[in-house]
Amino acid sequence: MKRLFEQILRHRKTVILLFGLACIISAFMSTKVQVNYNLVDYLPDDAASTKALDQMEEEYGGGVPNARMMVEDIRIPEAITLKQELENVEGITEVTWLDDAVDVTVPLETMDQDILDDYYKDNTALFTLTVDDEKTIEALNGARELTDKTVSMTGAAVNTAVAMERTDEEIQKIVLLIIPLCFVILVLTTTSWFEPVLFMVTIGVAILLNQGTNLIFGEISFVTNAAGSILQLAVSMDYSIFLLHRFADYRKMGRNVQDAMIEALQKAFQSITASGLTTVIGFAALILMRFKIGPDMGYVMAKAIVFSMLSVLIFLPVVAILCYKLIDRTQHRPFYPEFKGFAAFVSKIRVPAFVLFFVLVIPAFLAQNKNSFLYGTSQIFGEGTDAYQETQAVENKFGKSNQFVLMVPKGDFATEKELSDELHNIPQVTSILSYVDNAGAEVPTEYLDKDTRSQLLSDHYSRMVLTVQTEYESETAFQVVEKIRTIAETYYHDYYLAGESVNTYDMRDVVTTDMAKVNAIAIIAVFLVIMFSMKSIVLPMILVFVIEASVWINLSIPYFTDTSLFYIGYLIISTVQLGATVDYAILLSTRYLEERKEKPKAEALRQTIMHTTLSILTSGSILTLGGALLAIVSTHGVIRELGGLVGKGAVLSVTLVLLVLPAFLYYFDTIIQKTMWKKKK
Repeated sequence: MKRLFEQILRHRKTVILLFGLACIISAFMSTKVQVNYNLVDYLPDDAASTKALDQMEEEYGGGVPNARMMVEDIRIPEAITLKQELENVEGITEVTWLDDAVDVTVPLETMDQDILDDYYKDNTALFTLTVDDEKTIEALNGARELTDKTVSMTGAAVNTAVAMERTDEEIQKIVLLIIPLCFVILVLTTTSWFEPVLFMVTIGVAILLNQGTNLIFGEISFVTNAAGSILQLAVSMDYSIFLLHRFADYRKMGRNVQDAMIEALQKAFQSITASGLTTVIGFAALILMRFKIGPDMGYVMAKAIVFSMLSVLIFLPVVAILCYKLIDRTQHRPFYPEFKGFAAFVSKIRVPAFVLFFVLVIPAFLAQNKNSFLYGTSQIFGEGTDAYQETQAVENKFGKSNQFVLMVPKGDFATEKELSDELHNIPQVTSILSYVDNAGAEVPTEYLDKDTRSQLLSDHYSRMVLTVQTEYESETAFQVVEKIRTIAETYYHDYYLAGESVNTYDMRDVVTTDMAKVNAIAIIAVFLVIMFSMKSIVLPMILVFVIEASVWINLSIPYFTDTSLFYIGYLIISTVQLGATVDYAILLSTRYLEERKEKPKAEALRQTIMHTTLSILTSGSILTLGGALLAIVSTHGVIRELGGLVGKGAVLSVTLVLLVLPAFLYYFDTIIQKTMWKKKK
């Protein structure tokens, strides 16, 4: 490796030129990367709801109703006119209202009250829209502009549109906040005013390279887009810090600049690559998920860490060599303590910390498996957002309602009638819009007007649109999904059921089966990397156990506070926290093994804590800050929650590594030493 590092430093201008050119190209490429905000697109291709959506698109040229639009103070003739105008809005493929279910020319008193209440109540009309995923924002904005009356919208399409409009703006705000705050943290934890600039530039280069190369995927998920750069910054900043600290140490020993950097690179290479590899594996484990947001984030973030390592090991050394005089001229006194008192404190609380750890970890492990979860998008915008207020307005007037679409083979109207009658017996089903319900099984299809016929009948299928009085996501809604599927199976082998609740039901089944597999693989892979890099069997068990304990405590907090979690955040944080914070444990234990070669275990631990606390606190603070900003600034429930979990996870990992891991190293010292793989002389 020494020869390679010498070549890198010898060709400094070439390195700067190549990285500069790559950044310019990446900046351009990053503008071409598309962001997908629709969670349904990340269901596996073989999921029943995915197949239903594909078949419906093929047969009817449109998807499932995905938005409800409530218009206040409107008479029926005005509503009919508005419906016709809505049908002409680009991006709205279908509009359903009262006139599709009953004859609106008859007096309201003579109509079926349940059907009437689904569409029109107190001079307020509720339209059901099917909106094209590719034109969501334009379609919904166009719908609002058709009337000057009070309009409220809700549904999956509305949530997607709001997310698309707000998330980019919020990410920009987070970046503008995190850069100066990270700079302040780095100034406080280094001894040069210029070193933080080098750190930020190096990671900035890595982030830009990663964003540009995301073009190879065509598009990335909104979760990856929102959290990716911030996680990359927070997770890989310590690589730069570790290298420049080594560089400064060797310069203090009297080495010239070139030799000091080469030795720093040789010494830091194993630690950086080992730490980077564990982080890469933590993210890469997500690739094995069937729910496609996992692979989306796994590929992007694993690539991000690789770019961070390359930037630190190639770009940073060259820039540091070119700027070392500026580093020297901008030296300042340390703003941080020597941590002697903290090291003594950790030694004093060794026994109670060890005992308290096991008192907490057992109930935390049990509790984190008992959380209540949200799987879909129906509750991603909480109180205080316009989307939440409009949803409340619709539900207060018309109740919690959503629509299911059932497609069955066309032709046997008698069987369809029997199916419809049985579906009507489900208590939550308030109305069904279908050929047999609206035209009658005995009416020949050619007698139905073309527009109505095209909504209900295709070349091969009959379509039933069920209005169901449930929340989009609840146990009741999931039970209705199961009932409809069970009933449909008694009449047809070939049928398709779609709808937001159906998508969420399938999403729940997919992501819950992913959890155990992804976690197990991440833990085993990280364990193996630590085992081979540290040449120990016992030590990886201790390190992984301590970090996993911090994950359990993090995920148990929602259970004890009776808070529901978005399962996507729960699933991702389990592997991200392990991969991102196990570096702290590796750093501390590696230093301990070095100190232990010459000192008794108590003194070795004291020296270890004194020399590693600053690095751990620096990296942990940046990760905590990044997570906290995501949680505070983002209005998107999934992103906000993931940020909160990342921030709390970083605090918990830092706490356990600094207060509990030393106790493990002390009490298991003999076993660790005896099970180390010794190099042959």
